[in-house]
Amino acid sequence: MSVKSYRDLIVWQKGIALAKEIYGLAKRFPASERFGLASQVQRAAVSVPSNIAEGQSRRHTGEFRQFLFQALGSLAEVDTQLVLAHELGYLRNGDSVVAEALVEELRKMTYTLINRLPVRRRTPGSLSTDHRPLATGH
Repeated sequence: MSVKSYRDLIVWQKGIALAKEIYGLAKRFPASERFGLASQVQRAAVSVPSNIAEGQSRRHTGEFRQFLFQALGSLAEVDTQLVLAHELGYLRNGDSVVAEALVEELRKMTYTLINRLPVRRRTPGSLSTDHRPLATGH
């Protein structure tokens, strides 16, 4: 399958699924957390596919890799915020099983994609201007 857009990337598609799942979970948080933890976990979840999309749309593979690492950071934020939501009693055991599985799967897929992207060593005066991102599927 040829990748024409970030929308073709399975990792991006799963990132969208994670964001939707997190939005559903955040509705269970108390109203007092609407602008606190609920908002923060939603922003972190949205950041995952957003960084993948922005990185894939860049001209340089190095930039794509950088944005993929940012997506990994956002996944760590989501994971941490889900732990906190459980410890604060906003979520019960089992509530976030789907989200936690998506976080783990996305982490693995993102590392796989990073490792499959070509690493070009620049020689002085040369520029690398294109990349061919790979769709990863598990």
